[in-house]
Amino acid sequence: MLDPVSTTTGRLLFGRDDELRVLFGHLDGVGARGRTIWLVGEPGVGKSALQAGVVEQARSLGFTVLTARGSQSETHLPFASLHQLLRPVLPRANRLPAKQRDALLACFAMSDSTEVNPFFTYLAVLELLVDSAGQQPVLVCLDDLHWMDQPSIDALAFVTRRIAGERVIVLCASRPGAPPFTDAHTIEWMELDGIDEAASAALLDARAPLLPSTVRERVLRQARGNPLALLEFAAALESGRYTWTELDDDLPMTTRLERAFAARAEHLDPAVRAVLTIAAVDDGDDITDVLAAAEILHGSPLDRVMAQPAFEHGLLTVAGERYRIAHPLVGSALRQAMPLATRRQAHAALARVLAAHPDRAVWHRASSLAGRDEPIAAELEHAADNAQRRGAVATAAAWFERAAALSPDPQSQAARLLSAAELGYQLGRFGQVEQIKAQVRGMALRPRDRSRLTWLEGVFHDGSTGEPAEVRHLVDMARHATGAQDVELAMQLLVGAARRVWWRDPGEAVRLEIVRAAQQVSLPAGDPRLLAIYALSASYEQGPTVIEQLARWPADAGGRPDLAGLLGIAAFCTGDFRRAIAFLSTPVQELRAQGRMSLLAEALAIRAWAEIYLGIFDAASSADEAMRLADETGQSLWAATARIAVALIDAVGEGWDTRHDLLSEAEHVALRTPNAASSLLAGVQLARGIAELGANRHEQAYGELHRVFVPADPASQRVQQMWTLSYLADAAVHTGRRAEARSALTAMEQLAGASPSTGSTIALEYSRAVLADRASAESLFRAAMDGAGCRLPWHRARAELAYGSWLRRQRRVVESREPLRAARSTFDAVGARTWAQRADQELRATGERGWQPSPNPRERLSPQEAQIAKLAAQGLSNREIGQRLFLSHRTVGSHLYRIFPKLGVASRNQLAEALTDHAEQPPPPPPSVI
Repeated sequence: MLDPVSTTTGRLLFGRDDELRVLFGHLDGVGARGRTIWLVGEPGVGKSALQAGVVEQARSLGFTVLTARGSQSETHLPFASLHQLLRPVLPRANRLPAKQRDALLACFAMSDSTEVNPFFTYLAVLELLVDSAGQQPVLVCLDDLHWMDQPSIDALAFVTRRIAGERVIVLCASRPGAPPFTDAHTIEWMELDGIDEAASAALLDARAPLLPSTVRERVLRQARGNPLALLEFAAALESGRYTWTELDDDLPMTTRLERAFAARAEHLDPAVRAVLTIAAVDDGDDITDVLAAAEILHGSPLDRVMAQPAFEHGLLTVAGERYRIAHPLVGSALRQAMPLATRRQAHAALARVLAAHPDRAVWHRASSLAGRDEPIAAELEHAADNAQRRGAVATAAAWFERAAALSPDPQSQAARLLSAAELGYQLGRFGQVEQIKAQVRGMALRPRDRSRLTWLEGVFHDGSTGEPAEVRHLVDMARHATGAQDVELAMQLLVGAARRVWWRDPGEAVRLEIVRAAQQVSLPAGDPRLLAIYALSASYEQGPTVIEQLARWPADAGGRPDLAGLLGIAAFCTGDFRRAIAFLSTPVQELRAQGRMSLLAEALAIRAWAEIYLGIFDAASSADEAMRLADETGQSLWAATARIAVALIDAVGEGWDTRHDLLSEAEHVALRTPNAASSLLAGVQLARGIAELGANRHEQAYGELHRVFVPADPASQRVQQMWTLSYLADAAVHTGRRAEARSALTAMEQLAGASPSTGSTIALEYSRAVLADRASAESLFRAAMDGAGCRLPWHRARAELAYGSWLRRQRRVVESREPLRAARSTFDAVGARTWAQRADQELRATGERGWQPSPNPRERLSPQEAQIAKLAAQGLSNREIGQRLFLSHRTVGSHLYRIFPKLGVASRNQLAEALTDHAEQPPPPPPSVI
């Protein structure tokens, strides 16, 4: 058996010249960019050998090389692979910011910190690698990634998304299958097949030169270019441990290789076999622990010398006190050949040896049992709690399920299953949660656990289903909870039901049921949960009540970011966008500080749309970051919501073809999630309509926007109709559909009632003016320019553009120029370039010439660059910016290096002035904030 780690490249890598040339080229180009490369191939095809060759080359070039290899026996141990990888650089952890250092050490159980946020752990890993790369380039080599524990995989996925600007190369190897990293499109793939005939013959002749020709030909034929099979089949046949019968060509290659490895162990002494048995189920790498447990299993003293045949036969490798199974197929072969009773005895022996490692010991004790055991189940539950505190949520969920399986008491079993389901919800593993819920529904539950199951029934609110029957079911459960005086559960269920209404309207009757059920709960009128339920379910009908109560709350909700988030949702849904931004800014700051990326993505996406409806078209403020974080945390609905926002901002700024990629991606999500389709598709239609208006394609604009108002259309959404209305009115005037638009206006006026929100008032005032007859138009235009949107540059400029255009059509050419100039100037200042050009075209029609758009260096910045520049201008250090945006400090520095020349500045001190010169005018704060 070859040991790839110690074998030279020239001796091992037959037939891999092309692959080596590509990989060595990546090492040579590490100064230009970092990258992630993924080697994919069947067992034995040479992935580990190729990695070993790259490792040798990297070391010869002066790289820092960090390696880790997954093991099937370690998949339940949180951060085991990550600890293996970082062990050489862990002493540098003391240089990290305190929050990151504590999180990293806590995940390895090396500190007393509790309630660790995993994203600070991930950021610490990134910073360690980047700091190392500052001295010399880094190669991260991950073998058998498919066997790594999930928390380690999550941390490494975070890192791979952020190394493009670093001197870091991540080289992964795994078997074929779904990649563990969700954003596989950022990875460079290298699929490995078997080596060709010539290389196979050369490898076989080099390692087994004395094979008879008939045997040689059969080995070449049956190995099919698999390098490991070539060597193992030849060695097994030469030694007599293997027969041609066992080398059955009809069996899968993996099975034949496992048989070859198992044959090596069959003839070894019992003491050596005891060592191999322990190693096959061990979840560590300490040879001392293995020998101690093997001694217990063997029943007589056993030392390292006695175990030497395991190393000589190439079944185990050792370096100092640390050992590894030579190949994953060795481990699987040993486990498959092991009687169940022997496996349990091996786990029991390891549990005795690992007393100093309680979590590992209890896992082995659990694996040694033949039946249920409450004390062990309780220990597993405690270990799950420990894993959760260390930020290893996926591991904690698996341990809860294991504890449930060992629980003799059905009620305790159900409680532990529900704990696993709750963690599955946090991870977004909806299929796992549904499976556990189905299992628990038929079990005897304690009263509190019945409430937990009920909560899980209603918690998947973001578009999981908008069917009226399902929403009514949630309302019925909420009423039951109210009758049982469980206010918290009732509110959770009703908020879930109300959120579903937003994504897809189940009808007026269901909306009213939600409101009535909420009114039956004994809560103060201004409770943020009530306000959110009212706004989500009946924004028009309950809007005045909600807005009145919102005005009584301070912007930070009294220091409660969770309540501020609910208040922000309530303000957004009722059209009080200024107050929504103020409320949502508090949870955004808090969630960012806590590293809670999933909830942060949602808050940013909602805030981005509040900004858009106010006329703030700055992707750097919320939308772009929301998109990136939602992608990273696997929240497809919020990622789609943010994509539409980014596309709309692009439409206002520079314009685009109506097949914008981000909108197509959002539509794809809507098609996959039909119960959330109406909200997403309404946003898509608005973005496309605004793009068409900016390009003066009014017929197309009307077609896009009108869909939102057609009840049978999937894009119809009753609240978003109000926010689409003014753009529909624009398109209608230019296409001769004034009467149809007036019908929509009348319907919206009736919905808005006597006390419409600020957002509704802006839309209604503008639409009345644009759609008015000649006699009343002028007064209505002046009302729109001086009305609710007068202090919002975008909305005032739109009114001025419409008014100036109307004056010109009335042949009042001279009068038209002043509002048109004002509109053009404002659009130019806020970065609405396509709309500034529209205003200029109107002015040219009056005979005025000579305008050129004002140069704005900010437009050269990407959204992320603009965000970094803004934070740097506020005086934050690179590390502080990196922690806020979940980037390494060196990445922040690289961005600033590119930002300075784009803005024409030479230092951080000049950033504030450069950004202020071209900043958009912010909206005024709500009355409670002024």
